[in-house]
Amino acid sequence: MSLNIPVILGSVRRDRIGLRVARYATALLESRGHQVTLVDPVEYPLPLLDRMYKEYPQGQAPDVLERLAEIIRAADAYVIVSAEYNHSIPPALANLLDHFLEEYFFKPSAIVCYSAGAYGGVRAAMQLRAMLAEMGMSSIPSLLPLPKAHELFDEDGRPTGDHPGPGATRFVAELEWYAEALRVARRQGTPS
Repeated sequence: MSLNIPVILGSVRRDRIGLRVARYATALLESRGHQVTLVDPVEYPLPLLDRMYKEYPQGQAPDVLERLAEIIRAADAYVIVSAEYNHSIPPALANLLDHFLEEYFFKPSAIVCYSAGAYGGVRAAMQLRAMLAEMGMSSIPSLLPLPKAHELFDEDGRPTGDHPGPGATRFVAELEWYAEALRVARRQGTPS
């Protein structure tokens, strides 16, 4: 069954490798028949959080927030693509995510983390898991860590070798399972 899955990228750096990773994740999800929107914070420039989307009177939020709210509300699940900055998540990612809350509730997330080094961003992913759970979009048990990401993908997000391979397919299958199960459960109602 087709799912609506935004891929939310967390980096705004000029020479970011994350865009390659996000393009890979987008293509992988699309190849499995899902509707995917790449949410690039460069294309959705947000100020530092002053007011959450929900704190604006209806119809009075800035256009960029309205556009993002449509994408986030319509989602069945989220793929979060995070670098590791100082053993933590990028500030642009935290800022983008923090602008919303209820829109995420009862929908799963999956973390694709990457780094230029050997650890693949897993230290950031551990912190991100706590944040996502607090926002109501707990992450699935598996991660997709991508060490030395600059060597794994070309500019368009195509793998340059065998990695990530079958592990990425299993990762997406796990997200699909959670997303489909929670979609059915949401139709039956959510805790109030």
